[in-house]
Amino acid sequence: MSDKIFAFEKEFQKKDFTAKPLESGEYESCVFRNCDFSNSDFAGTVFIECEFHSCNLSMVKIIGTAFRDVRFVDCKMLGMHFEYSNTFGLAMKFERCNLTHSSFHQLKLKSTEFIEAMLDGVDFSDADLSNSSFRNSNLHGAIFQGSILEKVDFRGSQNFNIHPEANRIKGAKFSLQTLPGLLQAYNLEIES
Repeated sequence: MSDKIFAFEKEFQKKDFTAKPLESGEYESCVFRNCDFSNSDFAGTVFIECEFHSCNLSMVKIIGTAFRDVRFVDCKMLGMHFEYSNTFGLAMKFERCNLTHSSFHQLKLKSTEFIEAMLDGVDFSDADLSNSSFRNSNLHGAIFQGSILEKVDFRGSQNFNIHPEANRIKGAKFSLQTLPGLLQAYNLEIES
């Protein structure tokens, strides 16, 4: 790894990484604020205990990228394919992020938090989301097929369509007003 950068406890503010790409390497305890990474390539990069605040990461290529205890806050993350990332130690938290059309297909994402997130069209098929939280998130068009949703907190989330027979949902928590999202597959008419 001698030809790759190592950054520790460094802060990056208002950087345009579309003009000069982020150097490949290992970033530990770094903070990225208001940076534009759109369409960048993070292949092989390692992020450990890093935070991204108000960054644009849309369409970033993350083949082999490691996200170990990484927090994303108020970020735009359209079309990211997390299933291609390095799964060793994978741990992330998303707060008020827009992950529209991103994918977490077949990933083990136990205890992951998606708080007040926009998850329009996100693919969670065959993912293990046990003990995760989708509190107050918009799940319009999100795909749950063969997903493990045991003890997941969906309270306050909206616009989801989860077929109970096609997913494992034992112990999941739902708000009363969102129950129709569990029953759409049965074509029932529900009145309040």
